[in-house]
Order: sequence, then structure tokens, then C-alpha cells
Amino acid sequence: MKTARQDIHSSGIPVLCQSCEARHRGVCGALNPDQLVGLAKTSSKHKVEPGMELIGDAETVESYSNVLSGVVKLTKSLSDGRQQIVGLQFAPDFLGRPFRAESTINAEAATAVSLCSFPKATLERMIKESPELEHRLLKQTLNELDEARDWMVTLGRKTASEKMASFLLMIARNIDPTIDPTAKSAAFELPLTRSDIADFLGLTIETVSRQLTRLRTDGLIRIENNRHVTVNSLARLEQRSGA
Repeated sequence: MKTARQDIHSSGIPVLCQSCEARHRGVCGALNPDQLVGLAKTSSKHKVEPGMELIGDAETVESYSNVLSGVVKLTKSLSDGRQQIVGLQFAPDFLGRPFRAESTINAEAATAVSLCSFPKATLERMIKESPELEHRLLKQTLNELDEARDWMVTLGRKTASEKMASFLLMIARNIDPTIDPTAKSAAFELPLTRSDIADFLGLTIETVSRQLTRLRTDGLIRIENNRHVTVNSLARLEQRSGA
């Protein structure tokens, strides 16, 4: 895998850390300037192309990452090769499972992804030294648990129309961390193919296409070039999602 890497060593708060979403809203927000410098000395920023594997199931964990931009697709595989998308990660999510020797999940770049990665040993040492960092990681883990439970309701009880609206609403609210959370509309590129969306929602590809057409016909979304989606009213989309 070819990546363009850039060390982020610096004195004081590292320059790239100052504007980084993971620094302000992610786990690194728990670190003081000295701790940030210590982490930066072993860190690297790199970009990954869509479709590239970030970590494989049962692969030895050697590093962790903060997602700086883009969308990461999390999947689980069965012994016969079947695969299920079990989650998506956005900036400034933390990618990895501390204190595990091996990964239990596959992580793949669904779009072009920018990451800030650091060695496993460095972060786990800092977790022991910083209760606030440990608290941040626990909080993110609990948030992911809550989101997984909500998604179980989506998959198990919502109609096809509600599932599609829920998916688009999740993308609209998370794909760009710089978007104003009070915004009433949104525009974005679909990070998954129709096939992946069908897999994620437990629908057929044909049903996904029909539901997108229905949302467009009802005036809730516009679709250009098959991937660019504009949501005219996030409130109306949320109402359609059955939330």
C-alpha cells in the first residue's frame, strides 16, 4: 500500500494538531501540549486511496489512527467468504481497539481517507498516564455501542424507506466534521456503492435504487452524477427516517 507520509514533529502544540478535528473533538483533545508533542514525535499523517485495507481481521495490531477525513468501512467476514458491513467511521473517530493483540474486524477506506497514525505502545503508555485520555476512549466506545443499538432498531424494525432515510441522514451529519451541526441542509458524495448500501441496510440493490428514486421524487433529495446527494431539508429527512 502506497501512502504519502508527513511527520508532524514540532515544539509546543504541533502545527497540524492545532486545526485537527481529532485534536479538538476526538481523543487527542484529552492531551495537554506536552503530551501532544510526545505523541507527535512518533506519529505520521498519511492518505489512503478508496478500497485499500487499513487493517484485516485477525491481523496483529501495531498502530492506531485518528480519522482526519473520509469514511472508513468496518466489516466482518465469515469462514466461507461472506461479508457484512457492521459500521462506518468518520472524522474524528479513533480507529483501533486498545489492549488487543489482534484485530477482530476488517477496516477499509470507503473513500479517500486521511489518517494520523501512532504506534500501539506509545498510545497505550499514554492511556496509563492520562485518565482523561482513557475517559475519552471509553466515551467513544460507549457512543459506538449506543449507535450500534440504534442501528439494530433500524435494521430490525424500520421499513425500507425509513432505512434509506436513516442512512442518508447519518452520512449528512457525519461525513464532513467542519459542517455546522445546526445546518438545515447538506450536500455530499455517497461514500458507498449501491451494493454496499444494500449490504449495510439489509436490502437488495433494486430496493436501494427504488428508495433513492422515491426520496428524489418526493423532493427530499437531489442526486447528480449518480453519487452527489443534496438534502434540501434535514428535518424532513429525519421525519422520513422514523426517528
